[in-house]
Amino acid sequence: MKILVIAEQRQGKWNTTSFETLAAAQQIAKDTSSTVSALVIGKGLAGLAGELAAKSVAEVLLVEHDLLEAYTPDGYCVALSQVIAGAKPDLVLFPHTYQVRDFAPKLAAMLGKGMIGDCIGYRNEGGKLIFMRQMFQGKTAADVTFQGGAPWFASFQAGAFRADLVVAHPSGNAPVNSVKVELKAEQIRTKPLDLFKEAKSAVDLTQAPLIVAIGRGIKAPENIPQAEAVAKAMGAEIAASRPICDEGWLPMERQIGSSGQTVAPKLYLALGISGAIQHVVGMKGARTIVAINKDQNAPIFEIADYGVVGDIFEIMPALTEELQKTKQ
Repeated sequence: MKILVIAEQRQGKWNTTSFETLAAAQQIAKDTSSTVSALVIGKGLAGLAGELAAKSVAEVLLVEHDLLEAYTPDGYCVALSQVIAGAKPDLVLFPHTYQVRDFAPKLAAMLGKGMIGDCIGYRNEGGKLIFMRQMFQGKTAADVTFQGGAPWFASFQAGAFRADLVVAHPSGNAPVNSVKVELKAEQIRTKPLDLFKEAKSAVDLTQAPLIVAIGRGIKAPENIPQAEAVAKAMGAEIAASRPICDEGWLPMERQIGSSGQTVAPKLYLALGISGAIQHVVGMKGARTIVAINKDQNAPIFEIADYGVVGDIFEIMPALTEELQKTKQ
């Protein structure tokens, strides 16, 4: 089987979830004795193509065109449909980003195929791939597979796989092959405007390497500065479970869980979080999970790498002090 990963870049910068999807592709390839190729699309992307070539892939496809410099769903679909027709992959994988949600279903439909989106994992049963998707806000998961012939299209949820597990190329670099596409201005029916910019207070927690998250155990909004002090001492972002954001104690952009953001940081420090499934589905992809809760039976301890049964109001100031000493 040939697997093609469509990596995502924006203004010459990677969306890091692309490498999570590449890690998924490499794992699938190992399980199914398949090969993996990677693709980057846009303009002026030779440097990014070189970065992909350093990973364990058979080849990197570089798709460049003047009309692809700015993202448009029409431009991407017309170009990628030509590339897929030529490369003939069996499985096309995407990171489940806002941009992918915009164009990938359209691309699959253009080719008369279906798409399984927002997957959290897969299984290989006798050579047949089965993808898992969450349902009902993470309360259950469904097994989904493809009908009909290849190519098949799927996207993986942020945090479903760990980007740090991407395997480097065994001999240094894979070949980078430029692919020419035919694209005309009249084929693009939308006009790109200025890129959307979030408010200065907004934060993309999916890109944060360190996160300190608070739950009901924080008790009152006036206690949040203690957790923020820990986060500042760590150089981490502050986040929360849904009840905290519902109360308005932290903005909704800081919410992690099935109805918030899905994250996969290097370190996730959970302060006073019980570990309800709706929250866990948003952070279980963290490389290391440290949980502090006074309830020794809290579900969060079932997924934590390190657990401390204790009062967060005793631990937070002590932890902040030690972290500050370490910096000094």
